[in-house]
Amino acid sequence: MKKSGAFLSLLLLATFAGMGQKPIHTNTNTSTDRAANEPAGSLPGWALGPFIRPAGANPVISPDETTRFYDPLRKTMVDWESNDTFNPAAAVKDNKVYVLYRAEDKSGIGIGHRTSRIGLAESSNGLKMGRSGKPVLFPANDDQQEFEWTGGCEDPRVARTEDGVYLMLYTQWNKKTPRLGAATSTDLVHWKKHGPIFQDAYNGKFHDIASKSASILTTLKNGQLQIVKHEGKYWLYWGEYHVYAATSDNLVDWTPVVDEKGALKKLASPRKGYFDSNLTECGPPALLTDKGILLLYNGKNGAGADRDTNYTANSYCAGQMLFSATDPARLLSRLDRPFMVPTEAFEKSGQYPAGTVFIEGLVYFKNRYLLYYGCADSRVAVAIYDPAQKN
Repeated sequence: MKKSGAFLSLLLLATFAGMGQKPIHTNTNTSTDRAANEPAGSLPGWALGPFIRPAGANPVISPDETTRFYDPLRKTMVDWESNDTFNPAAAVKDNKVYVLYRAEDKSGIGIGHRTSRIGLAESSNGLKMGRSGKPVLFPANDDQQEFEWTGGCEDPRVARTEDGVYLMLYTQWNKKTPRLGAATSTDLVHWKKHGPIFQDAYNGKFHDIASKSASILTTLKNGQLQIVKHEGKYWLYWGEYHVYAATSDNLVDWTPVVDEKGALKKLASPRKGYFDSNLTECGPPALLTDKGILLLYNGKNGAGADRDTNYTANSYCAGQMLFSATDPARLLSRLDRPFMVPTEAFEKSGQYPAGTVFIEGLVYFKNRYLLYYGCADSRVAVAIYDPAQKN
């Protein structure tokens, strides 16, 4: 995510983040008289949407003070999802939608000072959720404790291989350095942790940098989103201030894509005067289509002179980028206006009242795309795109 426990650490990167490459725009969404806080009125043919919030359904997951969990590190019962439930991943299994959401307890005060765990909910229609009552991924007495305690496991993205293995890429937060970690499962309940994904690449050069928000490349096949390779390797977009990339042979050990100087290669960056003037943070798994590779992302508006005055300062809105299918590092186009903005009360009240739609989970279910997102760092909601209703 963003304004998470890891966010304060990532602010240290801002001193060298810069504004990156010259932005590529799509004229479809450019307007000189657009209404304040309004999403894009129309979308180009390569973009996904429109996404509509189903009436009366949201939020689909909210904090619950009644569920308790025995914490193996604190050695006591904790109200693990009592403070906030947000930033969800999503997957389809056995004709049901499963949502894996970040939950915070009441162990601290303020964003980043509590412990996060990953909860599980399931639904036969994608809207009404039944929850497991206990987390499925959490800090424990294991070989990942040094990376996950006491901050926890944050902001998952989940995708499925063709043979039924689910990959979770999440933020390991020890309240010092946020790191992308990997875990795998075949049932979405029992997860095997594999540790930080960059720990071996380039002799550990990127192991101790702040890393988060990983969107693995998928495609729609046999009616389901599945992980797909590019030229024999798995491909990943990741990053918060900029969009970076990485490749892998096995899904759990990743090699960042670097430039000619050996630094992380920036594929996209914040833009002055736009809704993503402060951050361009990767969202749900990327999607390979006949138009190219679609990356849905979270853009944070700035608060100063570089912000887009059409959108609330510091708000998070959802954008889309199109990369080349033959060269996934090449940005082809990008929406100038977000396709989702915080408009509902539950998207503007909670831990982050500036307003947040923070997209992380995307599934194809019953011929529609369901997009799950965090609301003000406090709740989970869903928006739906029906391709049959494409304008």
